[in-house]
Amino acid sequence: MSAIEKNSEKKSNFNKCVAIIQSSYIPWRGYFDFIDSADVFVIYDDIQYSTGSWRNRNQIKTKTGLKWLTVPVHKKTGMLIDEVSIDRSQLWQNSHRLLLKESLGFASYFKDAMEIWEEGIAPEHYTISKLNIKLINSICNYLEITTPIVMSRDYHLTGAKTERLIGLIKKIGGTIYLSGPTASAYLDENQFRENGISLQYKTYDYPNYPQLWGNFLGNVSVLDLIANTGKEARQFLKSQSNNIIPVS
Repeated sequence: MSAIEKNSEKKSNFNKCVAIIQSSYIPWRGYFDFIDSADVFVIYDDIQYSTGSWRNRNQIKTKTGLKWLTVPVHKKTGMLIDEVSIDRSQLWQNSHRLLLKESLGFASYFKDAMEIWEEGIAPEHYTISKLNIKLINSICNYLEITTPIVMSRDYHLTGAKTERLIGLIKKIGGTIYLSGPTASAYLDENQFRENGISLQYKTYDYPNYPQLWGNFLGNVSVLDLIANTGKEARQFLKSQSNNIIPVS
């Protein structure tokens, strides 16, 4: 067998895992485990924006409990996520900076977390999607996550719901689709089987890490993990449970 044939055989036997999710503002650690668990990660921001979602906000733990960090946006009914602009008339950066200091200022690696955040917000981003992507990339760099990140809009998709996702996965060359667990309520699992794509649902089962302000709360921005553990954050980033594979 020639070298070319061997290479072709290797490629044909390679399963490519694709994970697809919308961008979020300074997401929790599960988001980055999701990225790290895939061969290609797709930011799915050419779909409709939902008010009250994680697209423009996240939570941080303070000595008085959980508080929201919300980026003000201009939105209209039917707008896509990557069309929603940031309301630059509001000085939200100042309030976020103060709240992050209140929450994490006593943490051992507070400087690391703030440098990531300051780097992310430094450019004058027009859309919430652009801001989120910059911050996600900065956090991935710190956590040494090297999964390629691509944008769904670049693939000129058609169709809706499951059909649209399958079209995207096929264009990327994926053979495995890694989905968030709540999607099991609306995905058509048979369509994945019919198209030769293995479906898996991510689990979010993480160990506690050293954290300020009383009882541990895990569903907060990943900046909390970074501020409290620094480069050791990777030790607390991997789910302790295997992905769930639906029964055929």
